[in-house]
Amino acid sequence: MLNRIKRMLIKEFLQMFRDTRMRIVIFGMPVIQLVVLSFALTLDVSNISTAVYDQDNSMSSRELAAEFSSSGYFEITDYISSDAHMAEKLDTGSVRVVIRIPPDFEQKLLSRSTASLQVIADGTDSNTASIVFSYVSQIISRYSGEKLRERMVSLFGPQAVPVEIVIEQRAWYNENLESRYYYVPGLIGVMLLLVSIVVASIAIVREKEMGTIEQVMVTPIRKIEFVLGKTVPYLITGYIVMTFMFIIALIIFGIHIKGSVLLLYLLSGVYLAGNLGIALLISVSAHTQQQALLTAFFILMPAVLLSGFIFPIHNMPVAVQYASYLNPMRWYMDILRGIIMKGVGAHALMKAILWQALLAVSFLIIATYRFRKTLD
Repeated sequence: MLNRIKRMLIKEFLQMFRDTRMRIVIFGMPVIQLVVLSFALTLDVSNISTAVYDQDNSMSSRELAAEFSSSGYFEITDYISSDAHMAEKLDTGSVRVVIRIPPDFEQKLLSRSTASLQVIADGTDSNTASIVFSYVSQIISRYSGEKLRERMVSLFGPQAVPVEIVIEQRAWYNENLESRYYYVPGLIGVMLLLVSIVVASIAIVREKEMGTIEQVMVTPIRKIEFVLGKTVPYLITGYIVMTFMFIIALIIFGIHIKGSVLLLYLLSGVYLAGNLGIALLISVSAHTQQQALLTAFFILMPAVLLSGFIFPIHNMPVAVQYASYLNPMRWYMDILRGIIMKGVGAHALMKAILWQALLAVSFLIIATYRFRKTLD
């Protein structure tokens, strides 16, 4: 048995590394995409191109504009003087935000009336627009507080400064709230999914098209031996690719594994095994490599969207949340972020571990059962 599996492993590795394009797909594509997408995927919003429409042109309006400029969130790139100019800037995308200060802004402040301010954001990017409004609220709150203190001191002296409640904010596991700590571990899971399913799904189909599988059929090899011979090479390859990506995440993005490296590699093997089970199911059902690839890509998109990589699962409809239980990537996202970012152990990840193991075993058993030693 071991001798037959060994020969299958050698054959798979030879086929895998003989093709230059396959080597590039397996080792080059995940690494390049990890670097590029990690820089592209970010929720951090800063230096937002902003135009000021100052209809007041007073000391107070200029102070307020300076507050926005010095915040680090907004970069004032233009001063406009008309509604048409404002619409043109937003239409062309020259600015993302317009701060409109009405002509009676300072007068209302001095008369202790409620002063208004209009902030217009480009709503085509709803996420950025919502963050912009949050930043504006913070800046206006700080500016209003300063004006209130100045007024109280001028009227009643320094002893009249109102009592303040200071909020001490602290974010565990990601103190600076940098989105790369959230996305880079997730991208590693996506790249492993891409390599293990897309590359491995053509394993059996390629032999069907080339006719070499007929030579395997006449040997005394058993189903389990064939499945092991097909999956183990891609499991080892997945480990190699994963190691490269962890090294890149550390060197380029400064993301190190806070938890147990051994536990992470062990659970990554379970994740890869489940993906390879899915790939085998695809390959034994498809008759051409094109069919296998199309089916693999059909599975990839829902797997990524239902994993919590981009959209939080708790925001999805209840039925979709339950459907995501059958997605190995959902549980691997919890494992990656738990071990890499939080540094937790197996006890904190027990639910994800059990579900991932159950899915991996189920997919491999079904794939082995479906495999037949005779061609349809």
